[in-house]
Amino acid sequence: MKEENNYELDEQTKLQWYKIVFSLKKVFDKKPDMNGLLFLIGIRELGVTREFSKEEKIDLMHVATCKLLSYDGYYEFERTDEDGWPHYKLVKQPPYADLMYQENILKKLIVKYFEESGLID
Repeated sequence: MKEENNYELDEQTKLQWYKIVFSLKKVFDKKPDMNGLLFLIGIRELGVTREFSKEEKIDLMHVATCKLLSYDGYYEFERTDEDGWPHYKLVKQPPYADLMYQENILKKLIVKYFEESGLID
């Protein structure tokens, strides 16, 4: 049986999702994919804009994923290290699911992130 949280996208979430994608496409002249969105959220969470190494880019996407999954209680903010990087601890294991389910979870949480951050209405 599926878990109680239904991660099908409702019409309002779809509308907000497309609003985010469209507005970022206007800024960057390119439609952002999921990795691009995670990278942007990671940069925002780190609070630093500069050139990043490939390893740092992966770390930024990890920071973003932890931040997003913290909304559903899977991760919890733990601390900021001496270099200013946020660290999260795993609270409970996220459900293993197919890629579409995972993508819909992230889309919902990205919409929530953008709304809570005041980046969209």
